[in-house]
Amino acid sequence: MSKYRTKPYDLGAVRTYPLKSRPSKVSVSGFCRPHEPGTTVSEFLGKFPDILAARSLKDLAHAICGARSRGRAIIWGIGGHVIKTGLSPVLVDLMDRGLVSALAMNGSCVVHDYEIAVSGSTSEDVDLQLPGGAFGMAEETGRGINEAIREGNADGLGIGEALGRLLAGSRPEYGRYSLLEQAYLRNIPVTVHVTIGADIVHNHPSVSPAAVGEASHRDFRLLAALIAGLDGGGVYLNCGSAVTLPEVFLKCVTLLRNSGRPLEGFTTANLDMIQHYRPSENVVRRPVAGSGRGIALTGHHEILIPLLAAWLVELSPEIRVE
Repeated sequence: MSKYRTKPYDLGAVRTYPLKSRPSKVSVSGFCRPHEPGTTVSEFLGKFPDILAARSLKDLAHAICGARSRGRAIIWGIGGHVIKTGLSPVLVDLMDRGLVSALAMNGSCVVHDYEIAVSGSTSEDVDLQLPGGAFGMAEETGRGINEAIREGNADGLGIGEALGRLLAGSRPEYGRYSLLEQAYLRNIPVTVHVTIGADIVHNHPSVSPAAVGEASHRDFRLLAALIAGLDGGGVYLNCGSAVTLPEVFLKCVTLLRNSGRPLEGFTTANLDMIQHYRPSENVVRRPVAGSGRGIALTGHHEILIPLLAAWLVELSPEIRVE
């Protein structure tokens, strides 16, 4: 017999209810259906469970297609990892389908995109290059990007348009894989948001800090004007930028609202391997609080983005921009 004065709680007074009377968040109607050989992409996607992230992925695809049908902005914010995982052809295809109205890039994205365009390869081995001081010192990368920025800035261009103009004019061998070049050829705005000292081209003797700063600020103001197009049903996606683009996006949002511009009722999404603090707060939660929706999808870009693109293509197969 227990020596404690307090006795175990008596369950005799507990009330129960019929299971079927209870509201439940999951039912078999939303369960995944197994894949079958020979199934089309549309059938494959249609078998996804209507639960949690799978539902969010579908909802994001519908939001993007809805934004296009309403003529609202669809802005893709991307970091360098999106380029390094080989996804440029997917995004170029979405450009042609009218599912990308603008691109926002951080500095690393520009470096990798430019190197892909001119050499068909990128992403050096930092551990190998760093001990001898060779990391980031490729001549063509530093000189080409810095000269384009300097010349473009003199003409009143932002970094994105300046680099797009350079690549479109020089027609590099692998330019079909460059988002900078392909967006420029399609008149799709690209903005670039630089953290000075964070990118390898800032080590190069050809760098003009004044041009970099002025052109990047011009792109900041261009992005703010583009974000105004999110009002009433647009979509902003943050893919692979943990700090820079979420901070820039939040500043654009407050700039517009401070100026009296309406910015409500839009969707934001963060697609990344880890849900970091700034994307979670500055993209998914704060800008859409009280009006709109934020979606967080966790996973590898090389899997998530092709899946999302497949949804978009299947939802709007007839859409093609000539």
